[in-house]
Amino acid sequence: MYILDRYILSRFLYNFISSFVILMLIFIFQAIWFFIDEWAGKGIDLAIVGKFLLYFSPNLVPNVLPLTVLLASIMTFGSLAENYEFAAMKASGISLFRAMRSLIIFITLLSIGTFFFANNVIPAAELKSYNLRRNIAQLKPALAITEGIFNNMPETDLNIKVDKKYGENDKMLDNVIIHKLSAGGKNNQVIKSKSGELVSSEDSDILQLVLREGNYFEDIESRDRDTRDDYPFAKAEFDAYTMYVDLSQVNNVDLEQENISNTHKMLKAREILSALDTLYEENKMVFKNFGESVYLRSGAANLKAAEKVEIKDTVNGKNFPTDSLLNLYVGWRQTQIIESAINKVKSSQQSIEGKKGDLNRRVRLINHHILAFHNKYSLPIACFILFFVGAPLGAIIRKGGLGLPMVLAIGLFLAYYFIGIFVKNYAEDGSFPPAIAAWISTLIMLPLGIWFTRRATADKAVFDPDSMTQRIGSWFKIFRKKDRTPAK
Repeated sequence: MYILDRYILSRFLYNFISSFVILMLIFIFQAIWFFIDEWAGKGIDLAIVGKFLLYFSPNLVPNVLPLTVLLASIMTFGSLAENYEFAAMKASGISLFRAMRSLIIFITLLSIGTFFFANNVIPAAELKSYNLRRNIAQLKPALAITEGIFNNMPETDLNIKVDKKYGENDKMLDNVIIHKLSAGGKNNQVIKSKSGELVSSEDSDILQLVLREGNYFEDIESRDRDTRDDYPFAKAEFDAYTMYVDLSQVNNVDLEQENISNTHKMLKAREILSALDTLYEENKMVFKNFGESVYLRSGAANLKAAEKVEIKDTVNGKNFPTDSLLNLYVGWRQTQIIESAINKVKSSQQSIEGKKGDLNRRVRLINHHILAFHNKYSLPIACFILFFVGAPLGAIIRKGGLGLPMVLAIGLFLAYYFIGIFVKNYAEDGSFPPAIAAWISTLIMLPLGIWFTRRATADKAVFDPDSMTQRIGSWFKIFRKKDRTPAK
């Protein structure tokens, strides 16, 4: 390796490593701020928090690495151009591509390594971080309760909703609603109270849930068939009511236990393809069965069967108006037919609306898997392309350091990032092809990198006002010549 190649590579590696460390710390602090409500004052050991951040950090690389490549390339070539080192290279007959040779090799190797990192390390880290967070929630029951929604208490038959948590370790609860499932899995018991408190001690496996000022309601299942239709129930009011929850299984939680390992973020590329095949087959069967169910409910199958039966009638079906078919029946029968048709249509609509959520969820799940598969390949390509955006741009602006390069890098990265997020949101519900959505932000940066490279190779600014003025003037000259051309 030549001295120049070693010099440029060392400068780039210094900027790359320092930028990566700084940006990684910034994103980690952002993650801490995001999870601070779940950790603060909950008695969680710092070792567990550190372990979670260690597992969670690889998930930040898809955001940190492209920005690092962009920033380091702008800083490196901006500093070379600012100190006239790049001008000296050109005077010696060294072109831009020759100066970038060592960095192109490094970025190629980095892109290949990024693919293996995204395909192997990130899924393993997602598996560890997700299950660790879930196990922490089981170990600390207060963490399992999210305000405003129903939450399944771990290892219990309770489904609890609270409007607000407050106090030490979030043990005080406001407006508590509890659904308790019976042995058969039915929701027969409902308890509502104005306030509640979680009382527990480190030495006990029993959690006390103290409810105050509330009501208790329970549907009673009658064993006698004659009284079953009377729907008997029990109802009571209370000033204080204490429920005891057995936490013996919860307190034995192994924080390293990995119960969930099949989400799209935890799978490698081959595993995603295998999961997609399974999902396609399942969805095909679900959609087919649902379509047949709606078809049978509509009664269209009976009409199709009737068409195959040869019926001899004096009425000519070709000339007989369909609007007057109802006139063949008496008035009460016409009303009955119309009401039956309306009821069938309403029943089909209700069935479709009820199934709509599940069908949309299945479509979104497939789109998530497609996005996850293509993101493993688009991330390495994005790093490669962003290098060719940043390096020529740094040579053009001729500024090093963390001032203007940081502003330009953040501006370009935000455009790259928000375009990707915007298109991804459309791709999740099927409004945009997910296979294209994973690549769209990278493909937008590709022509920008080609344009910057051509401008830097020709030693031109990003925008050349003189050339633009000359082009506009030449256009006006063409129009003037046409106006002066004498008519024949």
